[in-house]
Amino acid sequence: MTKPEDPNRVLLFDTTLRDGEQSPGISLNKTEKLEIAHQLARLGVDVIEAGFPIASPGDFAAVEAIAREVEGPIICGLARAHAADIERAADAVRDSQRPRIHTFLSTSDIHIEHQLQSTREDVLGQARAAVAHARALCDDVEFSPMDATRSDVEFCASVLQAAIEEGATTINIPDTVGYATPLEYAAFLRRLYELVPGLHDVVLSVHCHDDLGLAVANSLAGVQAGARQVECAVNGIGERAGNASLEELIMLFRTRSADLGLHTGAESTEIARTSRLVSRLTGYPVQPNKAVVGRNAFAHESGIHQDGVLKERSTYEIMDARSVGLEGNDIVLGKHSGRHALRQALEELGHRLDGAALNHAFQRFKEIADVKKQVTAMDLEALVTDELRGQAAVYEVEWFDVEASTRRPPHATVGVRTPEGEVVEGSFTGDGPVDAIFRAISAATGIDARLREYRVGAVTGGEDALGEVSVVVELGRPGDAVKTDIPGVLDGERVTGAGQAVATDIIAASATAYVRALGTAVRRARVAAEDRVAAGTATP
Repeated sequence: MTKPEDPNRVLLFDTTLRDGEQSPGISLNKTEKLEIAHQLARLGVDVIEAGFPIASPGDFAAVEAIAREVEGPIICGLARAHAADIERAADAVRDSQRPRIHTFLSTSDIHIEHQLQSTREDVLGQARAAVAHARALCDDVEFSPMDATRSDVEFCASVLQAAIEEGATTINIPDTVGYATPLEYAAFLRRLYELVPGLHDVVLSVHCHDDLGLAVANSLAGVQAGARQVECAVNGIGERAGNASLEELIMLFRTRSADLGLHTGAESTEIARTSRLVSRLTGYPVQPNKAVVGRNAFAHESGIHQDGVLKERSTYEIMDARSVGLEGNDIVLGKHSGRHALRQALEELGHRLDGAALNHAFQRFKEIADVKKQVTAMDLEALVTDELRGQAAVYEVEWFDVEASTRRPPHATVGVRTPEGEVVEGSFTGDGPVDAIFRAISAATGIDARLREYRVGAVTGGEDALGEVSVVVELGRPGDAVKTDIPGVLDGERVTGAGQAVATDIIAASATAYVRALGTAVRRARVAAEDRVAAGTATP
């Protein structure tokens, strides 16, 4: 990719589907990744890093599908500096109108010595070979010196020089462990510009982690030092403390455009919808005080603040809630709304459903509309994302009965449909109705999982709000306090799975979220076992 013609345009490189999905407990399927990618395209990001194609067949299939179906942004696949990785990434993105290979290699001495167990000389040669190989397969190649900010700047510069000589079109400088401060990061980039004149001829990118809470600040410092691509993720999700937050960067460049002289090509009114979609599909909630998209971001509790806002919003609000899509969405349907009205409302939200998918969504809509007085846009978004999760379900709750009383322990009986199509039943008592139904599901499936997280929230306000439940479970082996007979889980190994569901009945949503979490964990265990077989480290 050549540098943008507008020198004040900052390119948005979204890594939600790659770095973001590496967050503990997140496991998106192909359909879910496609949905997020389409929404990122509507948001107007410039590059979608769709995944790590060599990581698994499922990751390859998702990147390939996004490359084929999502138009507009560059579609990028990540690859280590290995020939097999690079070829796999090239195969995954080849059908995109604008494909990119992103290859990386550590340049810090601590990584070279302890992780790579290599030398600077070998790293320099590997970086050169990797970029040359990638460029032979794709015209757009990005190179990252991993852990750059803890590297010797002169050595890092020599690696970047080699990458540019071999045809890299974007050079990314990662603060991989979130160690840098804004002043240090800017100085590091300025020194690289001095040492590598060719950096002026390519796109310089920044990728900052939030371990010290400085990801957005460091990204801004990098842009002010000359970078014109920022790598970020929706809601700031990612490894450890996460990445620079996409929505915060968009609104930073929009709100302070006059002072910074910089802008992006994002459609900011799509921010809230994008945030909600990613939150629901990943199971990672957005904290109430999260900048830009938290539910308190535009709320005012102090009487002084309320008085000022009532008189003039700009007294305490530097952004308009409508500019990020948090207000002004007036889609409302009632119980008498028909299939056509639902289809039109969904299309306004960016979801096109036909045939069986529309019929099933309409059935769910009618069930919700019988309970709620009005079905809002946020309800419809929750319904669609719930349908996406249901399509990939390994287990399904067919029915359940729960008895709760203050005179005896709650008791639940459930019927669960297995992947083989059989309905198995289980009964159990618990400390409460939710605990009872979780134990009954474990009894029915024969999978004894440890409950790691359980969260309940409301999609909208009001007494008839849809309940949204998120569950994270963990599978282990006998002797590890968790018993399961899932093939492929090694002794001492822990496999987590997350599941989410929405319903007007919290018990129903909890049961569905729990079986989805079990299914995700089972699927991840089986994929891990298949990968070990393919790698020759286990027998079939």
